[in-house]
Amino acid sequence: SGWFRRLLHKPKPNSVERGRSTSSSPSSSSAESSGSSPGMSLARSVRPSPVSVSDINASGSARWAKSYDVCICHSEVDLELVEELVAYLEGQPESFRCFLQLRDAVPGSAVVTELCDAVQNSHCWVMLITPGFLRDPWCKYQMHQALAEAPMANGRTIPVLKDVDRKDYPKELRNLYYIYMALKENSFRQIRDTVMRYLQELCRSSTSRME
Repeated sequence: SGWFRRLLHKPKPNSVERGRSTSSSPSSSSAESSGSSPGMSLARSVRPSPVSVSDINASGSARWAKSYDVCICHSEVDLELVEELVAYLEGQPESFRCFLQLRDAVPGSAVVTELCDAVQNSHCWVMLITPGFLRDPWCKYQMHQALAEAPMANGRTIPVLKDVDRKDYPKELRNLYYIYMALKENSFRQIRDTVMRYLQELCRSSTSRME
């Protein structure tokens, strides 16, 4: 009878555990059941790690090893949306440093040289994948450059889908989780949180090596 009473009074899982069991997105569930690749939507904001903003902004932080925090790869037809994203990121308390080609490229320099330099000198690469992106050979070139650089640069490629069906998601990116842009404000926040988390991981690993 004692074990039966203990079973009746067994504590319920706390809210955090329940949240973990129920927080997966519909796209995640369907992808797991169908056995598809992990290129699914990141349906909620990434929670930043404990490393503080002051640690990231400190003068000796690994963040400053590169010129940019984020390089935005996009189609020219999506420039207005990208400018809004850049204004949002640069207006955050962390003052993220963004490379926007039409604004930051050096006049007179070769386009390919500027792109390669921006990719090499950025911690994260946001791919704004839209119908215009998929039609533009130059965007495909930017994507391949970022993917080629990522293993050597220890960077983070962040695909962002807008008005594109899952079936049209570039096969080169299908091993990466993506953010699906439905509500612009939510998606901007997800991008910000993802960049922030990467910088926190970068600072933490750099501190561990020094110790």
